[in-house]
Amino acid sequence: MSWYEVESKIKILDYKKIKKEVAKIATFKEKQTKNDDYFALHIKGYPKKSFRIRKVKNQYVVNFKKKSDNLSDKEVVVKEEFELVLNHKSDVKFFLELQKDLGFKEWIHKKKISEVYTYKKNNKLHIEINKVSNIGYWMEIEYLCHARKEIMGAKKLIKEVISMIGEGLGSIDNSGYTKMLYGINKK
Repeated sequence: MSWYEVESKIKILDYKKIKKEVAKIATFKEKQTKNDDYFALHIKGYPKKSFRIRKVKNQYVVNFKKKSDNLSDKEVVVKEEFELVLNHKSDVKFFLELQKDLGFKEWIHKKKISEVYTYKKNNKLHIEINKVSNIGYWMEIEYLCHARKEIMGAKKLIKEVISMIGEGLGSIDNSGYTKMLYGINKK
């Protein structure tokens, strides 16, 4: 399965204020704990190729993303996202053996506790208030597009939502959580 992930990540400066502002424009959907194990081709520095495995109920979801620089801007990043579902732990074991043979190594672990909201005016737009281990609170505003022609509208909507929330937010940082964690682990 694949789609375009249109997203903005913004540092949260005031968690309580942001939670209150988000509740005005979005409906709370669920709270999730996401434990992700990342695997990467190791070349010196930050890896250019990686994928993650996340256990979701009784399945394992393999995910990797390809950044679309020509569609991204300084506020909103666009990535083509691919997912593959493995149904058994033995499938994961075989998949990882293949990846290790191709040169991938276990790289980084990320734990993210997410409060997920659906935007009241468009249920395809999700807002997450995340607590990411070792890097703090972040807000993600995300729209998943199945057609490329939806991307520009999704970017516009995300920017509108950012301006509606405004106060209590820090700066946008779409470098990605793994890059942030890599920077911490490197020190």
